[in-house]
Amino acid sequence: MLWLKAFHLIFVVTWFAGLFYLPRLFVYHAAALESGSAQSVLAERFAVMERRLFVMMTIGGVLAIGFGIAMVASAPAYLAFGWLHVKLALVAVLLAYHVWCQRLMSALRAGRSAHSQGWYRAFNEVPGVLLIAIVLLAVVKPF
Repeated sequence: MLWLKAFHLIFVVTWFAGLFYLPRLFVYHAAALESGSAQSVLAERFAVMERRLFVMMTIGGVLAIGFGIAMVASAPAYLAFGWLHVKLALVAVLLAYHVWCQRLMSALRAGRSAHSQGWYRAFNEVPGVLLIAIVLLAVVKPF
């Protein structure tokens, strides 16, 4: 079980690193698009960086979820705890955020930024709030 937990945490860190940095790249990408055609080379560079980061964070997310499932499978009694249900619901929100990032990345790559730099800055805060809630639930186990 400790090996599963260790690898789960390693890949959670990997996943969150991407979830923290990708929206920051969106801020810079949107700024390049707002600046006009002179910044098109820069926008293309951001598209490449975003795509590569997205692949790495997807691998981290899949492995984090896989090791999390393995932990629950090895100790199914944990499913009786309410905190785990809330944590899993927050992970589902995190997955939706991950998919949303993919859609935003595709729109930016196509040159269709529907949002301002400020919106992307606020969007960048979501995984931090989720991380705090998930860690508190997993460590404190309040209910």
